[in-house]
Amino acid sequence: MKRQALWIVVVAGAVIAAGFATAGAEGTAPAPQYVGAGKCRMCHNSARKGAQYKVWSESKHSHAFEVLATPKALEIATAKGVKDPQKSDACLQCHVTGHGEPADHFAATFSDSSGVGCETCHGPGSNYYTRTVMMDIRSGKAKAEEFGLRMPTSATCAKCHNEKSPSGKSVNWTADSTKIAHPIPAGAETEAAK
Repeated sequence: MKRQALWIVVVAGAVIAAGFATAGAEGTAPAPQYVGAGKCRMCHNSARKGAQYKVWSESKHSHAFEVLATPKALEIATAKGVKDPQKSDACLQCHVTGHGEPADHFAATFSDSSGVGCETCHGPGSNYYTRTVMMDIRSGKAKAEEFGLRMPTSATCAKCHNEKSPSGKSVNWTADSTKIAHPIPAGAETEAAK
């Protein structure tokens, strides 16, 4: 009887260990969740590392939700038959990160009021935002990219900055991307890993 109980414990342990190994294997990470810009701020705020959070927080993107309550936004909304732009899917789809995604795609740390946050351009961060993942650079490719980090392109911006937007202006990637540029300074990755 003791031998059978021991065998059950060993098999159960092996099954649990296999489950953990599978969950951590590339391509089988848990479904990503939006964690919010505050999680990005933890590492991307210092000037030495590029102050990416500061650049974002001072941009129009960080105030995209708030701007929907301004008189100008209310005027545009009224002309389009929208009563409250801060509750309208038509407006929120471009003014709030991840709008329209199921509730389970958002971590408790996420807030709509952050507007167009880091994860709008870089993808939901729950699987890549940790220091362990972000600092693991192998063969020139960051492990973060394997876990869902995306680098934006003109197509990323064109989802909202297009002829359908109230401004009617399409994105000019060459000029407009410089307005929101927030690169990681050369050597900052290896410096941070120390």
